[in-house]
Amino acid sequence: MEAFDFQTGDVAACFGTDAAARLITLGTASPLAPRGLRLGPSHVAILCEHRGMPLWVESTTLCRHKCSVRGKPTAGVQAHTPMLRVGDYREAGGRVDVYRLTGVNRLSGEERRLLHRILIGHLLGRGGRYDLPGAILSGTRLLRLLPGAKLNELFCSELVAAVLMRLGRMNHANPARFHPARLLRDLVRTGKASRVASLR
Repeated sequence: MEAFDFQTGDVAACFGTDAAARLITLGTASPLAPRGLRLGPSHVAILCEHRGMPLWVESTTLCRHKCSVRGKPTAGVQAHTPMLRVGDYREAGGRVDVYRLTGVNRLSGEERRLLHRILIGHLLGRGGRYDLPGAILSGTRLLRLLPGAKLNELFCSELVAAVLMRLGRMNHANPARFHPARLLRDLVRTGKASRVASLR
Protein backbone atom coordinates (compact mmCIF):
# COMPACT_ATOMS: atom_id res chain seq x y z
CA MET A 1 0.00 0.00 0.00
CA GLU A 2 1.50 3.30 -1.11
CA ALA A 3 1.85 5.89 1.66
CA PHE A 4 0.23 9.31 1.37
CA ASP A 5 1.84 12.54 2.55
CA PHE A 6 -0.64 13.55 5.26
CA GLN A 7 -0.28 17.07 6.63
CA THR A 8 -1.30 18.64 9.93
CA GLY A 9 -4.90 19.83 9.69
CA ASP A 10 -5.93 17.36 6.98
CA VAL A 11 -9.41 15.94 7.46
CA ALA A 12 -9.90 12.28 6.53
CA ALA A 13 -13.37 11.56 5.14
CA CYS A 14 -14.02 7.84 5.53
CA PHE A 15 -16.51 5.96 3.38
CA GLY A 16 -17.28 2.64 5.06
CA THR A 17 -19.12 -0.31 3.58
CA ASP A 18 -20.84 -1.91 6.57
CA ALA A 19 -24.53 -1.42 7.34
CA ALA A 20 -24.00 1.37 9.87
CA ALA A 21 -21.72 3.29 7.49
CA ARG A 22 -24.20 2.97 4.62
CA LEU A 23 -27.02 4.15 6.88
CA ILE A 24 -25.05 7.26 7.85
CA THR A 25 -24.11 7.99 4.23
CA LEU A 26 -27.65 7.53 2.89
CA GLY A 27 -29.28 9.23 5.87
CA THR A 28 -27.22 12.39 5.36
CA ALA A 29 -27.36 12.48 1.53
CA SER A 30 -28.11 15.78 -0.17
CA PRO A 31 -28.69 16.36 -3.91
CA LEU A 32 -27.65 20.01 -3.44
CA ALA A 33 -24.27 19.22 -1.87
CA PRO A 34 -20.96 20.09 -3.55
CA ARG A 35 -19.74 17.60 -6.15
CA GLY A 36 -18.38 14.47 -4.52
CA LEU A 37 -20.27 15.08 -1.27
CA ARG A 38 -23.86 14.34 -2.28
CA LEU A 39 -23.29 11.02 -0.54
CA GLY A 40 -21.14 12.06 2.37
CA PRO A 41 -18.67 10.11 4.47
CA SER A 42 -19.70 7.90 7.35
CA HIS A 43 -16.75 8.94 9.54
CA VAL A 44 -14.13 11.68 9.81
CA ALA A 45 -10.76 12.11 11.52
CA ILE A 46 -8.22 14.92 11.74
CA LEU A 47 -4.45 14.76 11.35
CA CYS A 48 -1.81 16.32 13.56
CA GLU A 49 1.93 15.85 13.98
CA HIS A 50 3.18 13.90 16.99
CA ARG A 51 6.86 13.21 17.58
CA GLY A 52 7.68 14.15 14.01
CA MET A 53 5.12 11.81 12.43
CA PRO A 54 1.53 12.31 11.22
CA LEU A 55 -1.11 11.04 13.61
CA TRP A 56 -4.76 10.27 12.79
CA VAL A 57 -7.02 11.40 15.65
CA GLU A 58 -10.66 10.29 15.75
CA SER A 59 -13.51 9.47 18.08
CA THR A 60 -14.99 6.03 17.49
CA THR A 61 -15.98 2.76 19.10
CA LEU A 62 -15.26 0.76 15.95
CA CYS A 63 -11.45 0.52 15.87
CA ARG A 64 -9.77 -2.71 16.94
CA HIS A 65 -6.22 -1.29 17.04
CA LYS A 66 -4.38 -0.03 20.08
CA CYS A 67 -4.34 3.74 20.41
CA SER A 68 -0.85 4.96 19.45
CA VAL A 69 -0.79 7.35 22.41
CA ARG A 70 -2.53 5.30 25.12
CA GLY A 71 -1.11 1.93 24.08
CA LYS A 72 -4.40 0.05 24.37
CA PRO A 73 -7.68 -0.30 22.44
CA THR A 74 -9.86 2.68 23.32
CA ALA A 75 -13.51 3.70 22.87
CA GLY A 76 -13.82 7.41 22.17
CA VAL A 77 -10.97 9.76 21.29
CA GLN A 78 -7.96 7.80 20.04
CA ALA A 79 -4.97 8.09 17.72
CA HIS A 80 -3.41 5.83 15.08
CA THR A 81 -0.93 5.91 12.25
CA PRO A 82 -2.83 7.18 9.21
CA MET A 83 -2.04 4.37 6.76
CA LEU A 84 -3.15 1.76 9.33
CA ARG A 85 -6.63 3.31 9.38
CA VAL A 86 -6.69 3.90 5.62
CA GLY A 87 -5.87 0.18 5.29
CA ASP A 88 -8.90 -0.73 7.42
CA TYR A 89 -11.21 1.08 5.00
CA ARG A 90 -9.46 -0.25 1.89
CA GLU A 91 -9.58 -3.86 3.13
CA ALA A 92 -13.33 -3.56 3.68
CA GLY A 93 -13.88 -2.17 0.16
CA GLY A 94 -14.26 1.45 1.27
CA ARG A 95 -12.12 4.51 0.78
CA VAL A 96 -10.71 7.58 2.50
CA ASP A 97 -10.82 11.01 0.85
CA VAL A 98 -8.36 13.57 2.18
CA TYR A 99 -9.44 17.20 2.49
CA ARG A 100 -6.75 19.82 3.02
CA LEU A 101 -7.08 23.38 4.24
CA THR A 102 -6.69 25.74 1.29
CA GLY A 103 -4.10 28.47 0.72
CA VAL A 104 -4.56 31.18 3.34
CA ASN A 105 -6.47 28.74 5.55
CA ARG A 106 -3.44 26.49 6.15
CA LEU A 107 -2.27 26.34 9.74
CA SER A 108 0.63 28.44 10.98
CA GLY A 109 3.37 26.89 13.13
CA GLU A 110 1.71 28.14 16.30
CA GLU A 111 -1.67 26.78 15.17
CA ARG A 112 -0.13 23.36 14.43
CA ARG A 113 1.29 23.31 17.97
CA LEU A 114 -2.10 24.38 19.36
CA LEU A 115 -3.81 21.59 17.40
CA HIS A 116 -1.40 19.09 18.98
CA ARG A 117 -2.05 20.46 22.47
CA ILE A 118 -5.83 20.26 21.96
CA LEU A 119 -5.85 16.75 20.48
CA ILE A 120 -3.07 15.04 22.39
CA GLY A 121 -2.78 17.04 25.60
CA HIS A 122 -6.44 17.82 26.21
CA LEU A 123 -8.78 15.39 24.41
CA LEU A 124 -6.61 12.27 24.43
CA GLY A 125 -4.95 13.16 27.73
CA ARG A 126 -8.29 13.42 29.49
CA GLY A 127 -9.78 10.29 27.97
CA GLY A 128 -12.60 11.72 25.87
CA ARG A 129 -15.48 9.25 25.60
CA TYR A 130 -17.67 8.56 22.55
CA ASP A 131 -21.00 10.41 22.33
CA LEU A 132 -23.35 7.81 20.81
CA PRO A 133 -26.64 9.70 21.44
CA GLY A 134 -25.15 12.85 19.90
CA ALA A 135 -23.91 10.90 16.88
CA ILE A 136 -27.36 9.41 16.30
CA LEU A 137 -29.17 12.74 16.66
CA SER A 138 -26.68 14.67 14.48
CA GLY A 139 -27.79 12.80 11.38
CA THR A 140 -31.49 13.45 11.96
CA ARG A 141 -33.76 16.45 11.59
CA LEU A 142 -34.04 16.61 15.40
CA LEU A 143 -31.21 19.13 15.79
CA ARG A 144 -33.09 21.12 18.42
CA LEU A 145 -32.86 18.12 20.74
CA LEU A 146 -29.06 18.22 20.72
CA PRO A 147 -27.64 19.44 24.00
CA GLY A 148 -24.72 21.82 24.17
CA ALA A 149 -21.33 20.36 23.37
CA LYS A 150 -19.59 18.36 26.09
CA LEU A 151 -15.93 18.26 25.07
CA ASN A 152 -15.21 15.20 27.21
CA GLU A 153 -17.75 13.18 25.19
CA LEU A 154 -17.52 13.51 21.39
CA PHE A 155 -18.52 11.71 18.22
CA CYS A 156 -16.24 11.89 15.18
CA SER A 157 -17.46 15.02 13.36
CA GLU A 158 -18.20 16.81 16.63
CA LEU A 159 -14.52 16.38 17.54
CA VAL A 160 -13.27 17.72 14.19
CA ALA A 161 -15.77 20.61 14.15
CA ALA A 162 -14.89 21.66 17.72
CA VAL A 163 -11.17 21.69 16.89
CA LEU A 164 -11.61 23.60 13.62
CA MET A 165 -13.82 26.14 15.38
CA ARG A 166 -11.14 26.65 18.03
CA LEU A 167 -8.59 27.20 15.25
CA GLY A 168 -10.87 29.74 13.53
CA ARG A 169 -11.45 27.63 10.40
CA MET A 170 -15.18 27.25 11.05
CA ASN A 171 -17.71 29.68 12.49
CA HIS A 172 -18.49 29.03 16.13
CA ALA A 173 -21.64 26.98 16.63
CA ASN A 174 -22.67 23.85 18.48
CA PRO A 175 -20.20 21.24 17.11
CA ALA A 176 -22.68 18.49 17.97
CA ARG A 177 -24.80 19.64 15.02
CA PHE A 178 -22.24 18.51 12.46
CA HIS A 179 -22.54 15.00 11.07
CA PRO A 180 -19.60 13.95 8.83
CA ALA A 181 -21.26 15.05 5.58
CA ARG A 182 -22.35 18.44 6.92
CA LEU A 183 -18.84 19.09 8.26
CA LEU A 184 -17.17 18.45 4.89
CA ARG A 185 -19.87 20.29 2.92
CA ASP A 186 -19.42 23.33 5.14
CA LEU A 187 -15.63 23.31 4.71
CA VAL A 188 -15.90 22.95 0.92
CA ARG A 189 -18.70 25.51 0.44
CA THR A 190 -16.82 28.15 2.43
CA GLY A 191 -13.58 27.47 0.53
CA LYS A 192 -11.75 26.41 3.70
CA ALA A 193 -10.79 22.95 2.41
CA SER A 194 -10.71 20.96 -0.79
CA ARG A 195 -10.22 17.30 -1.64
CA VAL A 196 -6.61 16.46 -2.48
CA ALA A 197 -6.75 12.65 -2.63
CA SER A 198 -9.02 9.63 -2.73
CA LEU A 199 -7.33 6.59 -1.17
CA ARG A 200 -9.03 3.40 -2.37
